[in-house]
Amino acid sequence: MNSRAGRTTLIIVGVVALLFGALFAGQGANLIPGSSMTGDRTWLYIGLALAVVGIVLLVLGARRRRDNR
Repeated sequence: MNSRAGRTTLIIVGVVALLFGALFAGQGANLIPGSSMTGDRTWLYIGLALAVVGIVLLVLGARRRRDNR
């Protein structure tokens, strides 16, 4: 991603995915009570996968453009 807007978008989407992934994983692991997702291992795995996607998007957005100028 070479444009500043594109990198910023990747970072924002990555942060949101990471936060939702952590929330889902916490509920699936029965650490955050009060939801129908609480204690359901399916949400733990979905949350972990979503958090990994968020981390990948953050890394891609944070990478600096390399030019031979």
